[in-house]
Amino acid sequence: MVRRLAKEQVNQLPLYGGLKLSDIKIIETELDAYEAKSALESESHLGFDTESKPIFRRAESSPGPTLIQLATDSCGFLFPVKFAAALSAVRGILSNQAIQKVGFGLTGDSKELRKLNIDIVNTLDLSVKLKSLTSDKNPIGARAAVAMVLRERLGKGAQRSNWGQYPLQQHQILYAANDAHAAICVKQGLDRLLR
Repeated sequence: MVRRLAKEQVNQLPLYGGLKLSDIKIIETELDAYEAKSALESESHLGFDTESKPIFRRAESSPGPTLIQLATDSCGFLFPVKFAAALSAVRGILSNQAIQKVGFGLTGDSKELRKLNIDIVNTLDLSVKLKSLTSDKNPIGARAAVAMVLRERLGKGAQRSNWGQYPLQQHQILYAANDAHAAICVKQGLDRLLR
């Protein structure tokens, strides 16, 4: 039913369409936070991901995520944790038991979020779900999952960029929002396949 594609097969797939810049909201102010919470609290499932400032020295440790991303199937929300309003709003959403947060490799994200005093609840780790469905030995990340389920190629060009800088560049905004968006789309695709 679903199986991992070879790297060569993935490279032949069309690029993931995902969200456009006009579909993405960056949360900085109290008003932004209020509008984001209002929009997101009515959802039963949200795509989720985080980005952290890169660490270059061995003795250095991550202070936690610098950006937290949430997405519906039509809109992405980026929460830079440097803004108190953004951090407060996203903390409320991530700790909301009524909303399932869907992403990849959530164990690491959960550990990093605790550094910001955020406990994420009601999660679905698609890496674990896909691994059990395929009996694959290796973890299945976002790029592999998008190829397997959606038959598209998720670009990972901005993955290693400096997430500690602000404001974010356009390619970072698109990358971050679409990582969360891809998670919700893969979940919906899997739901259709497993019916």
